[in-house]
Amino acid sequence: MSQFFLMVFLLLTGATTLGSSIRIVKQGEEALVEFLGRYDGRKLEPGLNFITPFLSQIACKETIREQVLEIPPQNCITRDNVSITVDAVVYWRILDLERAYYKVQNLQAAMVNLVLTQIRSELGKLDLNQTFTARSEVNEMLLRELDIATEPWGVKVTRVELRDIVPSKTVQGAMELQMSADRKKQAAILSSEGEREAAINVARGEAEAQLIEAEAQQKAAIMTAEAQGRRKILQAKATAEAMAIIANTLKQDAVNAKALQFLLAQSYLEMGAKIGSSESSKVMFVDPRSVPTAIANMEAIVQDIAPNYGDRQESQPGWG
Repeated sequence: MSQFFLMVFLLLTGATTLGSSIRIVKQGEEALVEFLGRYDGRKLEPGLNFITPFLSQIACKETIREQVLEIPPQNCITRDNVSITVDAVVYWRILDLERAYYKVQNLQAAMVNLVLTQIRSELGKLDLNQTFTARSEVNEMLLRELDIATEPWGVKVTRVELRDIVPSKTVQGAMELQMSADRKKQAAILSSEGEREAAINVARGEAEAQLIEAEAQQKAAIMTAEAQGRRKILQAKATAEAMAIIANTLKQDAVNAKALQFLLAQSYLEMGAKIGSSESSKVMFVDPRSVPTAIANMEAIVQDIAPNYGDRQESQPGWG
């Protein structure tokens, strides 16, 4: 019976010893092993590992995957003495677990304080407007400075992002007023530019309309002048033909010559009557004794024209 209890005791002791010597490390993690309280440079890789029971122990087991560090909102003062509240997020990973464990105590708390210090330092170099417009540049500067500062801890900072930059309520009110004024100014500028463009378009349209109208009037005047010229030419031709006919008739018949004298005298008197009946004021000096003389002169002119016109008519068969 005593041997049975001894065997059970030995089995339990062996199982406990074996269990304490077996360590399983998950993928993406590393573990540091201390022997008698001192790190001897041994790291446990993912998978099944064995350590010396009772003499060795796991000092630190940590993930080496990328981690996210939330930075709480922090009050900062810009270069133009404006109070703002800023929070951020930092992406980082452990490159050397030995340095991350033995070089600094409470790594995440140290990183939070370091990030807050760097944010205050970088934003204190900028004006308020620059903190909104140069956010990517600020992120790059923070990444560079934090990467340099955390390198002795075996940590690699891969990305830094400022999330919210919130000015105080007083500053927000002033910014809203400024934005409203800028919008009104921009609206006034756009409205004036629109009115100017509209006025230019109207003036251009009126000028084009006037130009088109002037061209139309010019063309109409040219056409009218051409029509009047052709009409005068035709009238002149008709008058010439009529005078030729009259001249030939006078040469053939003396009675017709007397009739012509009568018609010329009648036309002369009708012309004087028309002039006298017009509305405008006029003064006419007519000597009745000069009428026979004028008729004789016109008859002489007709006598002179008839032979010459007859000769031209014979030389130009198209007439008659």
